[in-house]
Amino acid sequence: MDKKIVLIDFDSTFTKVEALDILGEIALENHPEKDQRLQRIAEITDLGMSGDYSFTQSLIDRIAILDANKSQLDELISRLKGLVSESTKKNVDFFKKNADQIYIVSSGFKEFIAPVVADYGISEDHVYANKFEFDSKGDIIGFDKTIPLSEDQGKIKLVEGLNFDGEIHVIGDGYTDYEIRGAGLAKAFYAFIENKERPKVTAKADYIIKSFDEFIELNNY
Repeated sequence: MDKKIVLIDFDSTFTKVEALDILGEIALENHPEKDQRLQRIAEITDLGMSGDYSFTQSLIDRIAILDANKSQLDELISRLKGLVSESTKKNVDFFKKNADQIYIVSSGFKEFIAPVVADYGISEDHVYANKFEFDSKGDIIGFDKTIPLSEDQGKIKLVEGLNFDGEIHVIGDGYTDYEIRGAGLAKAFYAFIENKERPKVTAKADYIIKSFDEFIELNNY
């Protein structure tokens, strides 16, 4: 049998939260429109994850609302390390033992994802994500538009270009995760509902899993 290649989403899957929501809490802490902006960021995230909002446009819109700076990323990373999903923490040995077959494929940003997953044995070259663009003051002003993950159907484009040698299994909570399976590039899509359950996503799933424990059991690791 082909070796399994496991592609895992980051936001609301590897971690309990959407990282840009947390960055918003940090960046907008003293902003007079904090509550309204955070609510709008969360709304855009949910629409995008359900497949109801252009992903590229959602990135543009959220970054504009965030008003964030590079100097705030260390605090974000520290907070995300404390917000890792319960079943991720429980199965740290699984991640470390199988790290050569595990990849993080996220529409989030490598600057904060790589340091978080490194604690679980996943190396930076196994992290596929977007990258921020900064101005001379360190303000986050956009993202690298040459990376496929910044585009609509970006996960499809990325996986098509990587030519993984193995049987691909995708785990995630969002519609963009299902799209890899929908394009015929994966054997199975596991809708991950430990943190967030999206009916449009679970309706497309081969399996609905409440934790990484269930994925491990289903695949006889």
